Amino acid sequence: MTLDTVLDIQNLKKYFSISNGLFAKKTFVKAIDDVSFSVKKGETLSLVGESGCGKSTLAKLVNGLIQADNGKIIFKDRDLTHESERGWRPYRQPMQMIFQDPYASLSPKMKVKEIVAEPLKIHHPNMTKMEREKLVQETLYTCGIGYHHLDKHPHEFSGGQRQRIGIARALVLRPELLVLDEPVSALDVSVQAQILNLLKDLQEEFNLTYLFISHDLSVVEHISNNIAVMYLGDIVEIAAKKNLFEDPKHPYTQALLSSVPNIDPKVKRERIILSGEIPNAASPPEGCKFHTRCPLAMDICKKVRPHMQTLGDGGQVSCHLY
Repeated sequence: MTLDTVLDIQNLKKYFSISNGLFAKKTFVKAIDDVSFSVKKGETLSLVGESGCGKSTLAKLVNGLIQADNGKIIFKDRDLTHESERGWRPYRQPMQMIFQDPYASLSPKMKVKEIVAEPLKIHHPNMTKMEREKLVQETLYTCGIGYHHLDKHPHEFSGGQRQRIGIARALVLRPELLVLDEPVSALDVSVQAQILNLLKDLQEEFNLTYLFISHDLSVVEHISNNIAVMYLGDIVEIAAKKNLFEDPKHPYTQALLSSVPNIDPKVKRERIILSGEIPNAASPPEGCKFHTRCPLAMDICKKVRPHMQTLGDGGQVSCHLY
């Protein structure tokens, strides 16, 4: 772990047991299956992949909302993987989470100023009421919510405004790392752009580090430094944004990119149609999990699971083609 690394995930695993009946053999869904990556200070690493690939589970693991079965979650040189809630508490302030649904993540009974002030009451109980109110007002204003909205309730706001309130609630503690779980997927496209621009401005102003989770490559293109592509609980490729969009290595990444609309007539990508369905996570294929849908699959792919390899440009790929 280098000095500028804020978050280091090593060989992380999370399996969920499934009950198939009283006398049936217990089976497991491998939601996160030996995942490793790191995020440097001030940068954005985006996790992308289809629904059900394990992105949100990974976000909950990183934030300590659920506990990993194996591996390490190292934040600021401290291994938090198996910490109790008491052990996690000092790290709740520097690591905050922004949730997908701006309608469900805010209490309908609380006023906006109370929602944003609540984290301060928990983590800074000695702060005076005047200090707290001043910081709440400044943070909301920074996130685009004016002073005249302080006494309103969440139902009086649009989805984009609610997400701004959710961002202010996380930002008021001045965290170092924000874990953003599909923060714009529930918003209109025009509002998505506004929130993404806000996040970029906040990152620059407060020197924030982002772990940004999304299923939409066109969204992460505008905010990422690096991108990690997930498939069925595995990370299959990690690369700098420019390298990934210009020269994707893994066949799954190539298929994802081929489906992204491009308005530049000079850029032409052949549409790659993946055959078959996503395998059941409770009984994934042997070898490479993607081989059942991969147009370039070889015999070895059906038998041997590929290991992550580092390429000459610094990117990483888990594929037998390299």
